[in-house]
Amino acid sequence: MTSRREPRLADAAEIAAEQGLTPARISSLYIDRAENGFPDIAGMRGRARLWDHAKVSEWFANRPQARLRDHTPPDRDPQDLLNAADASRFLGYKNPNQVTTFVREHPGYFPDPDLVEELGTAESPYRRQMWRVQTLLDWMATRPGRGKHASAKRTAPALPHVRADGDPDELLGATQAAALLGFKSVNSFSSSLSQGNLPLLKTHDALTEKGGRRRWTRRRILEQAAQPRGRNRR
Repeated sequence: MTSRREPRLADAAEIAAEQGLTPARISSLYIDRAENGFPDIAGMRGRARLWDHAKVSEWFANRPQARLRDHTPPDRDPQDLLNAADASRFLGYKNPNQVTTFVREHPGYFPDPDLVEELGTAESPYRRQMWRVQTLLDWMATRPGRGKHASAKRTAPALPHVRADGDPDELLGATQAAALLGFKSVNSFSSSLSQGNLPLLKTHDALTEKGGRRRWTRRRILEQAAQPRGRNRR
């Protein structure tokens, strides 16, 4: 029996720091949740409200932001490579960690990096992810609709047909995994993965050479599909 992973909880101060806001603003968004769809609290720590960090991050990722809609990125060569902090600023986010948050909390929402540099030492390795300006511009033009009304109107592209009886050791990407698991879109698959609902896919089997995109074997995906949570449809 697979145990359910406890969600990461965050208070108003932590959320505010990540989003470049104040704790009072987070509280205000919570108070107006009936109108704006802000997530309900998931618990309390003393008198402090606690939220499911993944759900709040997803809400901010799809939040209507007039400032971003009106943002004109600086003139750059489309082939220039930007790291996560520079990409955040290029896109108009006040928080320089916004792109990092997208990549960490919502795989599939933000484009995969165009270049991944393996840096550091054998004892302390780290990866630097880089995006081309053109990749960021393309995402700005096609990113998911902001807010629940815009999201409801947006039609996700149909997933491909993926055979369950293919080579069990074939490496498949997120789009194919979403199709095998019965999700309606790759975004719903990515959201479920980031929330810990697909524990057997938490560990990938390979990364692509370009962009470091995750791949899983068909066998692993089908094993996840056989789990009760793997049958959830989002």
